[in-house]
Amino acid sequence: MIAFVYYFCYNNTKKSNDCTHKEELIMANTLVQFRTDEAEKLEAIQICAKLGLSLPAYLRMCICRMVQEKGIPFDMKLKNEDNAGIRALKKASQIAEDYGIADMTLDEINAEIAEARK
Repeated sequence: MIAFVYYFCYNNTKKSNDCTHKEELIMANTLVQFRTDEAEKLEAIQICAKLGLSLPAYLRMCICRMVQEKGIPFDMKLKNEDNAGIRALKKASQIAEDYGIADMTLDEINAEIAEARK
């Protein structure tokens, strides 16, 4: 994991949530820092470059859009529930139901594992 830092410009006057009104923008450098996987960062940089953007410009756009939308500006639901991970979880849940162990507490599960390891 690597940390990378970008400076973002925000509208300090807050007359409008529309970041396209350049006359209203007052440049303020606010540090936003987070960690990400280096490979993902490099791939994101390549995608942004193909779109004619820098990664910091894209991240500023994301923050601006979040403010405009007053929330996450994209759907955060699983659209395709038919993927291997979801199928495996559903199958595990069904097996637990079939064996009557779906309502076990964490302590009960850990005790059963410890007993099986003896």
